[in-house]
Amino acid sequence: MKTYLSAALALALSCASVAHAQPQAAGQSDWPCRQVKVPSVAVAGVWTGPSLDGAKAWREESALADLVARVSARRTPIETAQKLVADFAAAAGDKRKERLTALFAGVYDTLEAERREVLSGLDRYGAKQKLLAERLREETQAMRAEQDKPTQDAQKIKDASEALQWDLRVFDERRHALSYVCETPALIEQRLGALARVIEAAID
Repeated sequence: MKTYLSAALALALSCASVAHAQPQAAGQSDWPCRQVKVPSVAVAGVWTGPSLDGAKAWREESALADLVARVSARRTPIETAQKLVADFAAAAGDKRKERLTALFAGVYDTLEAERREVLSGLDRYGAKQKLLAERLREETQAMRAEQDKPTQDAQKIKDASEALQWDLRVFDERRHALSYVCETPALIEQRLGALARVIEAAID
C-alpha cells in the first residue's frame, strides 16, 4: 500500500507541478489526454460525396431524423447501419443522391455534436484533475510541515495522512478511467468515416 501511495503521490505532484509551471497551447490548457485535441472533424476529411450545402433540413423530416439517430448510434453495428442505408437508398428512387446526401448531413451534424460534447467533458475532467493534483501538493506540504514540528500532534498527522490517502486514491482512479474516455473522440471520428463510406457507396 505504501509503495502504491508513493507512486500515486509522485504522479499527482508531477501533474500539479507541470500544470503550474508550463502553460499549454491555446485550447489545450485543461486537456487531460495524451492525444492531441482536435476541436472538430472537417467534412472534407471524411466525405467526398456531393456538397452538403442545402442538405441541412434533415431535422424537419421525422423519418429521416430517426434514421440519422439509428445509424449514428455507436451501439448500432456498422453492418446494420449499412443495411438501413441500403433500404433507405432503394426507397428514395430517383432522389437517391439528394436523400443520401441529406442523410449524411444529419450523421455528420449528430456525430460532430456528440464529439464536441465529449471534448467539453474531457476539458472539465482535466480541470478537476488539475485542481485535485494541486490540492494533493498542498496537503502533502501541510502534512510534512506538521511532521517537522518539534512537538507533533499525532492525531492531526493521522487525519492529514488519511485525507491525503483518500484524495490520492480518487486521483488515481480518475486517471485510470481516462485511458478509455480519451479514446472516445477518435472512435466517433472512425464511425463518422465508416458511415461516410457506406453512404457514398450507396450513392454510386
